Amino acid sequence: MEPENLKAHLDEIIHNYNRKASPDFEGLSPEQMYCLVNDPFSVESPLKLRTLDPEDFARIPILNQIKYLIAHLKENDELKLTKKGFLPVKLVADLYNQGYIKDVHIEEGISKLYKETDAGVIHLSRLLLELSGMTKKRNGKLSLTKAGGKIAANDQELLELIFKTMCLKFNWSYFDGYEDENVGQLGFGFSLLLLSKYGQQSRPAAFYLEKYLQAFPQLLERIEPGYRSPQEYALAMYSIRSFDRFLLYFNFISKSGGEFDPAKHLEIKTTGLYEKFVGF
Repeated sequence: MEPENLKAHLDEIIHNYNRKASPDFEGLSPEQMYCLVNDPFSVESPLKLRTLDPEDFARIPILNQIKYLIAHLKENDELKLTKKGFLPVKLVADLYNQGYIKDVHIEEGISKLYKETDAGVIHLSRLLLELSGMTKKRNGKLSLTKAGGKIAANDQELLELIFKTMCLKFNWSYFDGYEDENVGQLGFGFSLLLLSKYGQQSRPAAFYLEKYLQAFPQLLERIEPGYRSPQEYALAMYSIRSFDRFLLYFNFISKSGGEFDPAKHLEIKTTGLYEKFVGF
């Protein structure tokens, strides 16, 4: 075979392989998987965010907590932050008492609510507003940007912006202290695919981790678990990042079990909201 013909033949083989469905990727081709991992919200991505009905938005805790903070910023034009750049103590208590998302440590009396960072979900809301470009800090004061004010008026646009910011700009390991930053957030779109495919039935969190690691086996090789097995360590990371501190905040999943041993007994099921918002 002539060199130019051989190159064309090899190119065709590679091209066909990249477009062939892979069982490790739940039927996605390597080409689709590459797009899902590297540009998950692009037009070419298999992941599609759908438009919710007007009444749906009131059922999304993190969205409504952020809307409450936005309303406060609109009412006061700008908000004077503490010397360390956090929300005022009074506003922190007000936000938390709205009951959008409760902190288990505060509710059980393990810790007390005083400053912004005492409640991770409130700290997260402020960070998401800043990372999304909806707010700006100037001279120790927080205010809405012009673009932020416009987006805030549209629930669908706001939800999509907050969701994408959570996925792409916020570091999921920020609150948990685990060393590896990649587990869960890397390839989060594949986890969304798994939930779209299997989430209508309650299944163990370990079920999703197994399929996630089948697609990204290199992640397990980097884990140094100490006294636990790599799988147990990975499951703890994966569950807390993907479920407890992400999808649960959006009311996109319900969970059961796991109170005493999350790594073994946590079960996950998608909600109707998830199925309306996330599609493939």
